[in-house]
Amino acid sequence: MAVEHDIFFSISQTPDADGHLPDEATMLRNYFQQLTCADELGFGIGWIAQAHLSTETQKSNDKPVVPHWKGEVGLCTDFPQLALESFRRTKHIEIGSAVVSILASGGPIAQAERMANVLSLHGLDENEQRCLHIGFSAGRFEFMARPYGVIPRNSIEEAAWPALRGQIFMEAAEIFLRLLRGDVINSTMIRPTVLTRDNFRSDEDWELVQEAAVEFEALDARPDSIQVPSRYVFEDLKIVPSEFRRELLKLVAGTHDPRAQTFVNSILPVKVFNLSITSPEVIDATHERMREVYHKDGGAWKRSDMPRTSFVFLNAEEGLTPEEQSAAAQKEADRALSAYWNALEGTIDPDKVSRAANNALIGNVEEIAKQMVDRFHPEDRIMAWFDFFNHDADRVCRNMTAYMQQVAPMVESMLEGA
Repeated sequence: MAVEHDIFFSISQTPDADGHLPDEATMLRNYFQQLTCADELGFGIGWIAQAHLSTETQKSNDKPVVPHWKGEVGLCTDFPQLALESFRRTKHIEIGSAVVSILASGGPIAQAERMANVLSLHGLDENEQRCLHIGFSAGRFEFMARPYGVIPRNSIEEAAWPALRGQIFMEAAEIFLRLLRGDVINSTMIRPTVLTRDNFRSDEDWELVQEAAVEFEALDARPDSIQVPSRYVFEDLKIVPSEFRRELLKLVAGTHDPRAQTFVNSILPVKVFNLSITSPEVIDATHERMREVYHKDGGAWKRSDMPRTSFVFLNAEEGLTPEEQSAAAQKEADRALSAYWNALEGTIDPDKVSRAANNALIGNVEEIAKQMVDRFHPEDRIMAWFDFFNHDADRVCRNMTAYMQQVAPMVESMLEGA
């Protein structure tokens, strides 16, 4: 088996380390330039970030989620439309979402309809074999789902909210997956949400919820379990179109909750994502679990079923010695990672930058090849992230080209000689 290579597109309209901020049209042109380049170079899947609503505007909210973020975290707000346009402009690369929030934009029913529609259009050509990879999650930023009613409805839910939000995702995921499977469902068929001590990180967190239940429901004693009313209430329904080519649909859950990973695979084959800073121990444990729980219709679980996200700071620029390329790559990585954490939190935490750098691929061609061989399994799928705080599309394409034409062959050569 050989290492497989995917690419991640953030389309993040935020200032780079020099403060440069392109307009929206330039951002999208940059994306299509890089996508076309990735297609020609032979990347397997192009994963597109999806976001909703202005990150800049939410900074004025009572509880801003990312109060120091400058610009917009992402410009892809309608993955199905961008996916169709991306397929139209390319020949070989497959397209994936990393990730669609099934709580935002109308919730799981609306999102299932959209995915069925894009698959129906994409699969009209009988010769089309490229898959649509639907990565889905609760969404990274809460403010994107709040306008759609995903907020605490009473004092119990307020007290339980961090844990309850994960349970809302489970309810939404069942609706989303069963509709894509073609089921006719109503809300009485969907798993109930029952909170117990197991849902909370500490006794103190659970006791706060119990106390809220005692007060809200006028109970005599703390309950051992609390049933939460369904978030989505509906009579029998089925989505259309219903005759889309399901063999072109691949599903990936953006959650590290073992119970959620196991639950979604009771419905359909659902792979999983990891983050760029996920520890090797968590990655290995996830592979062990998925070998046991992955839905039988998906076949045997493979390491490549969980893409390994990695920042790539590659310098293969002409006119520089390997040592100069290495130093320049390190400088680029330090600036980009510092800008990222500063935007995300408002303070530069050197430890976080250091940990992120330890998971990034940084250096010249030879250094990055060696890092990949040292860190990754020969059967891993790498999701390389090149446009990270970099709006120079020509440079990004040069980095992508050096990666696929120089680094990837060197990695295979090193693995064969190992």
